[in-house]
Amino acid sequence: MLKDKDIRESLFDYLENEYKKARFFEEKMIGKSRADVVMVITSALVGIEIKSDADTYARLESQIKDYDKYFDYNIVVAGGSHGLHVGEHVPEHWGIITVDEVDGKPDFYFLRRPEINKKAKLQRKLELLWRPELGVILEKFGLPKYANQSKPFVRKKLIEFTKMPLSNAEITRIKRAAKLEGVEPVIPESRLDENELSAAISELLFERDYEKLLSEINEFRKARNPRRRGAKKSTSVKRIRRRNKSSK
Repeated sequence: MLKDKDIRESLFDYLENEYKKARFFEEKMIGKSRADVVMVITSALVGIEIKSDADTYARLESQIKDYDKYFDYNIVVAGGSHGLHVGEHVPEHWGIITVDEVDGKPDFYFLRRPEINKKAKLQRKLELLWRPELGVILEKFGLPKYANQSKPFVRKKLIEFTKMPLSNAEITRIKRAAKLEGVEPVIPESRLDENELSAAISELLFERDYEKLLSEINEFRKARNPRRRGAKKSTSVKRIRRRNKSSK
């Protein structure tokens, strides 16, 4: 009988072989659930729920709702005892990987490839970013810095920008630039494109540097609370794994 701990490391190797370029975060809180694994691939986030032979489906229904709010794709990894009927417990857009024990080792098989999750919410994906990363997003798209504002404030503003039409001045500027280049102007529907924002979130998570981020967070807190004294709560860092096989 394969347990969760027997599956994980070999699963990462299997997925790295399948997707070539991937980074993994373990035990990430998403709403009221905890994602076993978050896999970051090019321009997409993939939620992975592991159901080993020792697990049941007791919490799966509520977990599915949370996974579908956060991730572009979702996959359930099912132990051999679940393999034949796990498809009855997950939506059709979820991928299914079965795992059996062969010669004492986990053996994986993609029973069903995941399809794009149309229920994913950009607001939820933004919640996966830390405050300095939100600042990078603002700078990348030429938006106001909101230097002293909180994460919820910045997330709300980013969503607003995805629904905000361009001003007449911005449209005029685009048309003039296109005319100088001798091309037809392309006028975006909003100040910030949702697909570009989603891709930027994935890119930031893939490149996340925990030590640098923790330092920036401490500086941000000092700037907002210069007179604050006393010990700060420690910030725990989950174990991560990253490898780019294509670069070897």
